[in-house]
Amino acid sequence: MRARDVRRARNASRTPRARNARSARSAGVAGRVLGAGAATALAVAAGYPWLWRYACLTWGASAVEVCRAMPGDELLPAAPLVSTRAVTVDAWPSGVWPWLVELGPGRGGAYTYDWVATVFGLERRTPGGGAAARPELKPGDLLPLGSRGPVLEVVDVEVDHSLVLRSQDGQWVWSFELRPRGSSTRLVSRNRIEQPGDALASRLFSLYVLEPAGLVMERKMLLAIKRRAEAAR
Repeated sequence: MRARDVRRARNASRTPRARNARSARSAGVAGRVLGAGAATALAVAAGYPWLWRYACLTWGASAVEVCRAMPGDELLPAAPLVSTRAVTVDAWPSGVWPWLVELGPGRGGAYTYDWVATVFGLERRTPGGGAAARPELKPGDLLPLGSRGPVLEVVDVEVDHSLVLRSQDGQWVWSFELRPRGSSTRLVSRNRIEQPGDALASRLFSLYVLEPAGLVMERKMLLAIKRRAEAAR
């Protein structure tokens, strides 16, 4: 092709019509990508109650741990939402307990991601391992989780074994249990939650927002306790 023809083709590609054609193709590709992403998100959301919800509510826990009774179950026996999550800690229960009771204001905060703490108004602090120097938790102690977070009341304490917390409105019971397994410990956390209301919007919010957010927060918390207890051995 002669140089004049090359210049003519190059100039043609710079015309408004050519630019519009390229923009239309780019917009079409972007639209297809966004459409595929939206379809995928919709499919994931639609399948969550049947395909992933059980795994979300029972992360790390065995079938036996999910079915087994725990301290605090009797406080909200008919709770429509129950989650049981667990982690194995390579330490004795006595080495896990001080880190568990670091939870709460003036102690270790909520052991979670900073962005989760910001969204839910939870106290952000790095556990310092000084729980042994602080007063032990006892029934009746109040643990406000932050400026906008709920206030939890200590209901029952069995040192090196179990801790039961309940929100002041009675709609949330949070129990922990330390079960020895050889030279390690199974740290089991159970939430029993009363639904905020019967409205469809409330149920959908709980299903698609609170449940996955609870997994994100609690998984981080359990792994943080595990990491610190194992490092302190």
